Amino acid sequence: LKLRMPTVNLDREVAVLATVPGVVQSLKSCAVTWQKLISGVLEKQLEKVPQGNGPLAEINLWRENNATLRALTEQIKLPEVQKVLEILQEAESEFTGALQIVLSDLKKHHMEAQDNAKFLSTVERHLKNLSTGTGVDVISSVIPSLLNALRLVWIMSRYYNKDARMVPFLERISWEISQRVRRVVDLQTLFKQDIAAAKKKITEAKNTLEQWKKCYFTTCIQVEESGSKRYWKFDVKRLFEKTDYMVSICQDLYDIFQVTEELHNIFIPELITVTENPKGVDELQREVNIVISPMEDLTFDPFSMENAREWAIVMEEFREDVLVEIVQQIFVENLKDPPLYKNHPPVAGAISWSRSLSHRIRQTITRFQEEEELLASERGQEVQQIYLQLTKKMEEYEGQKYHQWRERTEHVLPLLLKDNLLTLSSATDEPLTTRKGVYFALNFSPEIQDIITETKYMEQLGLPIPEMARYVALQEDKYLRYTNKLKVMLNRYHKLMDMMNEAEIKLLDHNVQELWRILKAGYKRLTWKSVGIGEFIVQCTQTIGRLELLVHQIHHISEDLSSKLQSIESANLFKLPHLKNGDKLPGAKEFFDYVKCEQAKDVEQLVTKYSAIPQLLIEVERRVAYTNTGKSPKLASYYAYWENRIYQMLTQLIVKNLQAFNATVLANVPVLQIEVVLSVPEITLQPNATEIEKMTVQSIQDCVEITKHFIRWMHGTCIECPPQHVKDEVVTFSFYSDVSQSPLVIEQAVLITQNVQKLLASLRKCLNQWKKYDLLWKSDKDAVLNRLAAEKPPCVTFDDHLQFYMKVAQEVTQQPLIKDEQFIRLQLAPLASAVQENAKSWLMSLGKLLNTLAREELFSLQNDIRVGVFSL
Repeated sequence: LKLRMPTVNLDREVAVLATVPGVVQSLKSCAVTWQKLISGVLEKQLEKVPQGNGPLAEINLWRENNATLRALTEQIKLPEVQKVLEILQEAESEFTGALQIVLSDLKKHHMEAQDNAKFLSTVERHLKNLSTGTGVDVISSVIPSLLNALRLVWIMSRYYNKDARMVPFLERISWEISQRVRRVVDLQTLFKQDIAAAKKKITEAKNTLEQWKKCYFTTCIQVEESGSKRYWKFDVKRLFEKTDYMVSICQDLYDIFQVTEELHNIFIPELITVTENPKGVDELQREVNIVISPMEDLTFDPFSMENAREWAIVMEEFREDVLVEIVQQIFVENLKDPPLYKNHPPVAGAISWSRSLSHRIRQTITRFQEEEELLASERGQEVQQIYLQLTKKMEEYEGQKYHQWRERTEHVLPLLLKDNLLTLSSATDEPLTTRKGVYFALNFSPEIQDIITETKYMEQLGLPIPEMARYVALQEDKYLRYTNKLKVMLNRYHKLMDMMNEAEIKLLDHNVQELWRILKAGYKRLTWKSVGIGEFIVQCTQTIGRLELLVHQIHHISEDLSSKLQSIESANLFKLPHLKNGDKLPGAKEFFDYVKCEQAKDVEQLVTKYSAIPQLLIEVERRVAYTNTGKSPKLASYYAYWENRIYQMLTQLIVKNLQAFNATVLANVPVLQIEVVLSVPEITLQPNATEIEKMTVQSIQDCVEITKHFIRWMHGTCIECPPQHVKDEVVTFSFYSDVSQSPLVIEQAVLITQNVQKLLASLRKCLNQWKKYDLLWKSDKDAVLNRLAAEKPPCVTFDDHLQFYMKVAQEVTQQPLIKDEQFIRLQLAPLASAVQENAKSWLMSLGKLLNTLAREELFSLQNDIRVGVFSL
């Protein structure tokens, strides 16, 4: 589309060039070419139409027009082109007028194309989403934004503010929306999908079509309210006739799937579990599928208005097949145990089910009868006859169900109302005669509630109701209120009984008996026809509340009692001496004396805690018996219960401490030390094993005897028993006699003694290695030395003896002087020192003997030398 430029030189002034004939003629020839080119382009562009039915095709056309006309317009604005036009105008060429008309047309059409392309580009994004968006839900979200943008175009544009432009454009948008819906609701694939997914697609498609129309009218109102004089008053039929028809088709499709879903999900699953003819159910399912299958193979487009008649016939056939013959099969298959609607009782539910089936086919027959051609056909007569026979069977079925229920209700309801409010039950395996096992249950028959529910639904069905059933139904709220309150009351009662032990039940026997006396009216006298039910509930609730308060008070005191017992039971009666780094371990006597001394300190505190227990029991007495004597007959068993608890606690106290002491004995941590000494002729422990064993037994006895400080109570009281004079002897009754005879205590005492004995035996074995030195003190030194003196052995013999004793003295110094065995540390230093002293004593004695013999030998030699000298 490039304009051909003149070949003449245009460097001179316009006025000069306009006077040169050759130049003017050449420019005129060029202008003729321009006029033809521009005219041809305009004609061609104006003849073009959008390539497609959608709105984007129209936008693309305006964009193409704008690009083409802009290319020519920009060339006209070039300086050389403008100079040519000025020269021709200066020369007053007759051709200039025609050229100016063409240029004016070019400018006008270019401005329109430019304006339309600019304004329509504001809706292009929405239109692309409309054309290519995934799913109708995306499309429906685009429609409001699209129409809002079109409203602005209508108000602001200079060309798209007229019906001639906007209505066709809106038609294209309507066509685009309908095409998207057609692609989504594709019948060939729709009926092969899951029913729920298909219904969702149809619903979204229908909503999209309806939203298109709704948003359009909303935009109409917005345009009017904006104050603009350019109202939207378009031909609604052109815009929405086809989409409205598609909405009706979507509704038909939805109805098809809805009925199909009901057949599959409501009736058929119920039939599978209750029918006596499973094969018949399978056949029914196949028939449902057969009814739907023709929808997948339609030879026409149901969304096209031209095929409205064909689609109406398809729908009528569907309604016939589904709601007459199939409903008849459903009814026959479910007569014995019909599927019930949610919350419906059995009888009224069965009648409602039958009526719902009857209503379905009645609607179909009514529409069927409106079509005279269908009614007059052989198939129409057959369907009508099936309908009449089926409705008769349904009426007979409903009547039979109703009369059976009425007879049963009139007979059984008076009997049920004569039931007592409560019944006895046992929550445990214990017999009902035991106090802990007395439980009550609500005796409200579920059949009464069933009758009430049936009565309400029967009345909704318009059926006559027996007077007593009507009365009971009207009292439903009262019965519900009574049963709920009775349940709450019984729950409180059972919870209260469960939280009391046998001792507390005996303690509160009077209160419990009073409560049982009141409850007895509920399972002996009062029935559901009685007028004193509310008063009975109030009386029971108040009595339970008073007993609850008393039990909580007693439990609070019991917690204090248990806390004191726990504190006594957790006492440590075998405290070990506290040693700092470098401190020596105590000796055996020192260790056991320390333990006994600490026990004496602790016992004083424990007895103080024990002495506070009677005051707490007197507080219980004050709340239960309204006295504070500590010897109330009402609390005799309760005193005994806690005295037994005290005995168990003291037993546990002793057993646990003996176990701790036994663990100390067995642990490889020494807590006391014992010296090993030489007591010629034996190596012994100091103190010896017998003394250690006695100390251990005495420590065990001391631990057990602390129970002598816990005085027993007088019989039937919580008062300590005073000392008794028996045969000129004062006897104090304590827990010692019982605790000391406990098998658990005896077992632990024996175990500790055995373990200490084993340890002492092990220690004796450790000392056996020192027996190799016993010749040092068991041999008769004087006899050995006298024998050697008599024998006068050579010095070598003395050297052997001296070497032996020196080796012994040196060997002893290398022996470990401490030996740890479980909880005892052996100090071997005294023994080692004694062995060394004995070895050194032998060395000294042998040295003296050797010295004496050597001196005698030397003196003898000296005399011999003197005698020899004199003889010479």
